[in-house]
Amino acid sequence: MPKINFFKKNSHSKSRQKQKIGISRKQNLIGWAFIIPGAILIFLFYFYPIGKSFFLSLQGGAGLNLRFAGLANYKRLISDSLFTQSLFNVCIYLLIQVPIMITLALILAGLLNDQQIKFRSFFRTAIFLPCATSLVSYAIIFRSMFALDGFVNTILLNLNLIANPINWIGQPWTARLLIVLGLTWRWTGYNMIFYLAGLQNIDPAIYEAAKIDGASAFDRLTKITIPMLKPIILLTTIMSTNGTLQIFDETKNLTNGGPANATLSVSQYIYRLSFEYVPRFGYAAAIAFVVFILVAVLAMLQVKVGDKR
Repeated sequence: MPKINFFKKNSHSKSRQKQKIGISRKQNLIGWAFIIPGAILIFLFYFYPIGKSFFLSLQGGAGLNLRFAGLANYKRLISDSLFTQSLFNVCIYLLIQVPIMITLALILAGLLNDQQIKFRSFFRTAIFLPCATSLVSYAIIFRSMFALDGFVNTILLNLNLIANPINWIGQPWTARLLIVLGLTWRWTGYNMIFYLAGLQNIDPAIYEAAKIDGASAFDRLTKITIPMLKPIILLTTIMSTNGTLQIFDETKNLTNGGPANATLSVSQYIYRLSFEYVPRFGYAAAIAFVVFILVAVLAMLQVKVGDKR
């Protein structure tokens, strides 16, 4: 019988194991080389500012004359009527604008996903274009359209729908309606793109089978489209909620928080505390940290409710 050199066989297996370990180590090092720069940037521009903001929220004083004040800034929030007003305004935008925008974006995505509609690319671009439009430009146009002698009042007067021009920007609820219209006009197309991407991943045969079975357009929307787009709907709802709670641009440029702080947002109030009033950076940081917690809690609740896993 031929002799088997077990020592030689073992040496080969050990060398192969060493080669495998060496390759895996190289792969791990390459992976960490890609991860570490991004992790450092995330820490510097995300986690560090959060920690710094919390530390700043524990300090009181005006300007740069800061001193440790403990939880005094958070206690002040309870009795701050302007903070309560700004939070109330943001909740109104959240409860009214976000459902309208999500529903409208879903309907438009369903319509523009139909292969039989002509000029689909034109309509998709036209609806998406507002979110790429300059904020200042569209704010100026909106303010001129909804002025006392603007385009909207002129149309309503000519149609005999109103007897006198409406002071859209000068009344609390009409000014809030203007903010809701501006947000809906600007961000509906942005959410529509997400739904279009999701719809294109759904097999058209499912819709054809539903049509053969006699399902109406509403049935196809509620029983096929919405269930299959549920993860994307959850994503856009979370992003829209976060964006609405941190709204600043529209309230600053369209109404400047007026009239009488009826459209003031929390972010605009933070801006005023930091740069328009006598600077109270500690108190502004406390409000910012409360908004951060509120956004995180709402996002977790939405994920908990929306994701059955």
